[in-house]
Amino acid sequence: MGTVVDLTGARPYSDAMRAVFLADAHLRNSADANYRALLAFLAEQEGRTDLLVLLGDICEFLVGCRQVPFPAYVPLFDALERLQRRGTRLVYVEGNHDFHLAACFRHRFPCQVMPEGGAVELDGTRVLITHGDLANPADRGYRLLRAVLRSSPVHLLIRLLPPAWLWWIAERSSQASRRGRDDKRQRWPARDILTAYAQTHFAAGYQAVVTGHFHQPFQEQLAEGELIALGDWITQYSYAVWQDGEFRLERYSSTTG
Repeated sequence: MGTVVDLTGARPYSDAMRAVFLADAHLRNSADANYRALLAFLAEQEGRTDLLVLLGDICEFLVGCRQVPFPAYVPLFDALERLQRRGTRLVYVEGNHDFHLAACFRHRFPCQVMPEGGAVELDGTRVLITHGDLANPADRGYRLLRAVLRSSPVHLLIRLLPPAWLWWIAERSSQASRRGRDDKRQRWPARDILTAYAQTHFAAGYQAVVTGHFHQPFQEQLAEGELIALGDWITQYSYAVWQDGEFRLERYSSTTG
């Protein structure tokens, strides 16, 4: 976790920093309700948010592209570009559905891509930002699969395959992943896994941990620091805000902003 978000040169604000954190939208089609809600939410952040941190699995499948490979994600990238032009610093922490992303942004607009997560300092508070898919050391099968998918040979293969083939493979893989999710939740409760994970990083000097991946929103003040699990943007529309020196876990509706 050595990567650090560099906020040097960020737009000056008269009051404390406002940062927004969200994860696990698993966007598929711009006509879907969660996709429309996210676009509306991002539009509401224009001109009022210093930092937007996307903590992985924002897209159902976005891997190793030179530019956006599927038309479905053009509205998302357009919305992020508008945010960036209005002064919001963008950070994208890669997940298990969206990785090898640096080239996606290189020729479009500035966005710091963090393959493994890392640190951000908010008003003097050192925060670990991570997707969370490596929080469970007992899930060895997933860790092996992750290493294979992120390997150089697979990256090259993904770049060579036609987009339609990639989308078909992604659909089948997502179905299999969803079938196994309930079993993993019962075997490894999210709160237990994330509490142990956070305590390890508190011991390393972090004062807060913000994570996605587990699709269960909760905020807990532990003895050593604060843990924020973001939930998801599929049906819960949960996200976190840092403002006035503290985190708030919130839920979005079209009547709030």
